[in-house]
Amino acid sequence: MVKVSIIIPVYNVERYLEECMESVLGQTLKEIEIICVNDGSSDGSPGILKEYARRDKRVILIDQENWGYGYAMNRGIERASGEYIGIVEPDDYVSLSMYEELYQKAKEYSLDLVKADFYRFKRDRSGSMQLYYNHLSPDIRDYHKVFNSSTDPDTLRYIMNTWSGIYRREFIVQNHIRHNETPGASFQDNGFFFQTFIYARRGMILDRPYYMNRRDNPDSSINSPEKVYCINVEYDYIRKLLLKDSEIWERFKYMYWFKKYHNYMGTLRRIKEEYKREYLLRFSEELKRGMALGELDKHLFSKASWRNIQSITAAPEQYYLTRVYPETMNRKVFEEMEALAVQNQKLKDEIASIRRSKTFRIGKLFTSVPGKMLRLMGRRR
Repeated sequence: MVKVSIIIPVYNVERYLEECMESVLGQTLKEIEIICVNDGSSDGSPGILKEYARRDKRVILIDQENWGYGYAMNRGIERASGEYIGIVEPDDYVSLSMYEELYQKAKEYSLDLVKADFYRFKRDRSGSMQLYYNHLSPDIRDYHKVFNSSTDPDTLRYIMNTWSGIYRREFIVQNHIRHNETPGASFQDNGFFFQTFIYARRGMILDRPYYMNRRDNPDSSINSPEKVYCINVEYDYIRKLLLKDSEIWERFKYMYWFKKYHNYMGTLRRIKEEYKREYLLRFSEELKRGMALGELDKHLFSKASWRNIQSITAAPEQYYLTRVYPETMNRKVFEEMEALAVQNQKLKDEIASIRRSKTFRIGKLFTSVPGKMLRLMGRRR
């Protein structure tokens, strides 16, 4: 019997894929299946997956054209046969005990979902790793207790991700929980996160990090400044999902805007300067509609966030000129100064290298001798 089906959506990640696959295949929980959905990769990823499938019968390989992250994830969910479903991004990796310990906790408490803290990490060119611990909740009292997120919107405050836990497959199927199938890898995990929380009656979070989330992949969606309005499209999709049931919408509309605001602000920081003003103006229009409909709750936001909301709503151009544009300009100035400093240091290093050279020392000796002779002759006179 398969206890956990682990879905890995793969697109052009040959550089990181083996580390990911080794961590999943090495799980202490042996009753797993690993469903790798190759989403039309054009690099060496398909060959790597085929070799793992040849070596281990638990690896199931699905090949498809490049239909995008959401479509790939949905195919993986449809193929899954385990009691629970886990998700691993192909440029990440996991602790070897992750699925055994999460499964034990899920079975002990009959959970629809169980999620755990995680690390974000970067590696420099030398291979040294920088780790950043992420708590799903800042309140330790939220951990290790069963919660009913379907009636408690405040649980949506937990850090948004879909991969640091597992979900009961029957729960996913019964509630028709799927990913939005927009093209590319464009934040479709947001919609999946919302659906799991608005329907889960038995959930739990754990204060132990199992998952290693990479932040140095230049091809990741979070590092794509051209994907300007993808998060807006995703939140339009989430809104439609919530509005299917008026009771669900009324219960979760305030947390919907809480998450939406923070994701939009993240997008504003991420995208290129040339898109920021236009994005901010659209953001302002959406905020105005939400405010007019009474969908934002001031008490959910920090004072600073609420000031931002008021400023963006009332005067987006002024907010751009006083808050966003100066920040961008300051960054440009800093980068220019940093480049000049690097250039200056290179010149200093080159001068120092020349001064240490044998040619320079010999030349200095020859040029200094006539000067000394002239000084001696002047003394004799």
